[in-house]
Amino acid sequence: QVQLVESGGGLVQTGGSLRLSCAASGSIFSINVMGWYRQAPGNQRELVAIISRLRSTNYADSVKGRFTISRDNAKNTVYLQMNNLKPEDTAVYYCNMAVNYESYWGQGTQVTVSS
Repeated sequence: QVQLVESGGGLVQTGGSLRLSCAASGSIFSINVMGWYRQAPGNQRELVAIISRLRSTNYADSVKGRFTISRDNAKNTVYLQMNNLKPEDTAVYYCNMAVNYESYWGQGTQVTVSS
C-alpha cells in the first residue's frame, strides 16, 4: 500500500509565500513523474507543475516564474515553492505521483490567499 501525505498549506496574504511538501510511503520500488494539481471551488482540477525523475519540469502558464517544483528522490518527496501568491491561487492543492507505475493522489491541502 502506498500513501501520499501533504503538508504546508495555509492562509497567506497576497504577495506572500508558502511551501508545500508531499511524501510517499509504503512499498515503493520506483517513482517516475511527480506533480501538483489544484482545484478551486466550482472549477475542474488543473495541473500546476510536474517534474520527471530526471528533474525535467513543466508549469502551468499562470504560475510560471512564481512557483518552483522540486523533488528529493531519496526521501520520495516532492515540493512546491509558491512565491508572490495571488488570490486566484486559492484552491485545494493535490500532489500526484506515479509510484510503481500506478497513479496515487494525496489528500489535498488548502491554500488560501487573502487580498
